[in-house]
Formats: sequence, structure tokens, C-alpha cells
Amino acid sequence: MDGTAVAVRSVESVGSDTVALTIETPDGFAAHPGQFVQVGATVDGEQVARHYTLSSPGSAAGEAGADDTFEVTVEVDPEGTLGPHLAGLDAGATIEIAGPFGDAYYEGEQRVVVLAGGPGIGPAVGIGERATAEGGEVVVVYQDDDPVHEARLAGLSAAGATVAITDDVSGEEVVGLLANSVGQVFVYGFADFLDEATAALDAAGRSTEDAKTENFGPAP
Repeated sequence: MDGTAVAVRSVESVGSDTVALTIETPDGFAAHPGQFVQVGATVDGEQVARHYTLSSPGSAAGEAGADDTFEVTVEVDPEGTLGPHLAGLDAGATIEIAGPFGDAYYEGEQRVVVLAGGPGIGPAVGIGERATAEGGEVVVVYQDDDPVHEARLAGLSAAGATVAITDDVSGEEVVGLLANSVGQVFVYGFADFLDEATAALDAAGRSTEDAKTENFGPAP
């Protein structure tokens, strides 16, 4: 991996088998909420790398990468390699990052509708917090039977965002919410969730042509 060595500031549990890594921002790094980075580390003598989407809101002043740290949310597969390694790191440990990558990111839209499945909640809370801080209107629909980042979702709700946690993104209540919402649509999650979210948007009469989507690949 051709990356930059950075220090981990903290590792915090944010739900079942899920941690948030706060990482020092390297010189020249600028990323928008919704972009992703490649994270690498040496595990048992082998270099391992995975992609993780930013879950931090960045600067509320309208510029990317203004903070001295950023965050990624890691869903930890106990049978995996990099996830358990990252979850077990202490503050001050060094990892490598490359990026940012991706074009499905927040660009100052005043009205946003974010659909998130599983680990897609990372970019959802980052975008939601950034848009809310900039005075925007936010709708977050989150499909998961074991939600994470509940404190940040509660904070978004308290700040005026509409937050719906569901086990069926294509259900009648969600479709109704989508039909009555306006704004730039973002969709983050594994491929099967993207299919379900697209069907829900279609049922709500919402165009998907201009949606900003990030496909995390096939579900593990």
C-alpha cells in the first residue's frame, strides 16, 4: 500500500462489533463527508488494507479537511483480519491511509436525504451533522437490526433532523417519509441494500438518477 503513516488518536466502541477510529489528519489531506480512505496496517507480518468511509462531519465552515483529526467507522468481523486489529489499537498506534476517494459526497446541499444500510451509517451521520451545522434540512433513514452510532443519531434528532431507524427500508412508513421529503439523495451500503433503497425511492416517486450512491460491494 502506498499510503501515509498517521497516528490513531482514539478507538471508541459505538455499538455491537463496531468502533470509531479517530485519526490524525496528515498534511495536505482534505476530505468531504461521504468520501472514503484506504486504511492499511501490518497484521501478523502481512500488509492488509481495506476501504472505510469517513464518519466525521469535517469543518462546519464549508471547507473540507479543516480539522486536525477525522473519523472512520469500522464494522468488526471477529473472523476478519484488519477490523479486529484496528479495534484493538491503543492511542498513538500508527496506521497508513491513502485517499480520499469517491465522488458521492456532501457539497453544501441545503436539503439532504441519506439512506444508510449497516456500515453506511458512518457517512450518514457525518453528512447529517455537517448539513445540520450549516443550517440545512436533514433526513436520515437507517436500516439495521442492531443500530450503532445511536448517540449521534439522537444528537441529530435533537438538532432538528428527521431520523428513522428501520429494519425494512422499503416499508410503507419509510416510503411515505421519502415521498414527503425533498433534497439531494445519498445512499450508502452493501449492494443488496442499494437495491432495496432504490426500490423504496421508486415507490416514493423519487428520481434516483441524481442520487449520490456508494456501493460497499456484496454483503459479507
